[in-house]
Amino acid sequence: MVKVAVIGAGVSGMVAAKELQQEGHNVIVFEKNNRVGGTWIYTSKSDSDPLSIDPTRETVHSSVYLSLRTNLPRHIMGFLDYPLSKRESGDPRTFPGHEEVLRFLEEFADEFGIHELTRFETEVVKVERKGGKDWVVESRGGDSVSREVFEAVVVCSGHYVEPRLAVVPGIENFGGFQMHSHNYRVPHSFKDQVVILIGLGTSSFDISRDIARLAKEVHVATRPKPDLKGRKLENVRNICFHTLIKCVYEDGLVAFEDGFSIYADAIIHCTGYKYHIPFLETNGTVTIEDNRVGPLYKHVFPPSLAPCLSFIGLTFKEITFSVIELQAKWIARVLSGKVLLPDEEEMMASIKDFYQSMEENGLSKRQTHSLRPLQGDYKHWLVEQIGLPPLEDWRDNMLMECLKNSIEMNEMFRDEWDDNYWDAIIQSGSAS
Repeated sequence: MVKVAVIGAGVSGMVAAKELQQEGHNVIVFEKNNRVGGTWIYTSKSDSDPLSIDPTRETVHSSVYLSLRTNLPRHIMGFLDYPLSKRESGDPRTFPGHEEVLRFLEEFADEFGIHELTRFETEVVKVERKGGKDWVVESRGGDSVSREVFEAVVVCSGHYVEPRLAVVPGIENFGGFQMHSHNYRVPHSFKDQVVILIGLGTSSFDISRDIARLAKEVHVATRPKPDLKGRKLENVRNICFHTLIKCVYEDGLVAFEDGFSIYADAIIHCTGYKYHIPFLETNGTVTIEDNRVGPLYKHVFPPSLAPCLSFIGLTFKEITFSVIELQAKWIARVLSGKVLLPDEEEMMASIKDFYQSMEENGLSKRQTHSLRPLQGDYKHWLVEQIGLPPLEDWRDNMLMECLKNSIEMNEMFRDEWDDNYWDAIIQSGSAS
């Protein structure tokens, strides 16, 4: 049995606690909020600085906006052994709202006794190694600060808190309103305005449509795509797509690289997040460079500190909940000695090979933890390490269908999803 500190009680922390506990480890979860759920907890509050760049700002962990729905169907939003099933009193949609996901996570926490393992309203301020082996976790709850020794630490603090902003000439002099999507909640303040969104990820996809209901015009700036210039959506009259912004002027004029320009009232940065682990002190063993946390073996273990330090939930562009669950199972079994890691030299060699493969494929450091396109087999590799049966093909097929609709900007795909077709596919897979 290993005494393990889990930092965070969001999705990653809850699953880690469940898997570690089931392996017989002594688990304590540290959570600065007063409830489980992490970024899935909706609050009307947002950072006191809408751009989230003021270091003295009052911060809010959640990035959930009121209208948010899952961008994956519930079939692959749950866990392998605890599905997100429909309930009589719940959201019946295949792509449910955030309230349904939070209720699911709260039920998961109840089912597996996560609340009893968690110290709520307790913020971890420092994690450092002492004596060459053990870890000291310094935490603050109310006015008191405590220090406790652990044999292992699992970092599950999430990465949707520290926003990344677009770099655009002149944008610092823009006289209108600016915010990051992290702080977006409802569209009312944008009524009758001309709004610019930078980026075309999931948040931009949703927020642009949410705001378009009330705004005068919505213009989305994204990297050049031949089929996007001046494009409008079938079901939304006032959203238009452009290439990147060339320059922003003090009088509010925004000029795009495609030659279009317009006077804007507001700019929203839908430009993602930076990994931020300010409490972790490893004397430079683990660093963050251009959003690459490393070196990490398979996005989880720093070779020289394995298995006593690990990370869950850094990866993206995959079936998030399933990957998190598999990472947690892997860590729990490694700490139990049921699964052996390669030696430090082998793990470092694997990391270097992966970094080289990224360079050869023209991928930047900030794409290190993306599981597409190079690491689509990652979750299947985890399954083999753990010794579980192979995952069903329909899971990957369902993910790819969602990604295709996102790329094609089919804004209606969630409501046009063919449940009968996919239910038949799942049944066929289960029967084979």
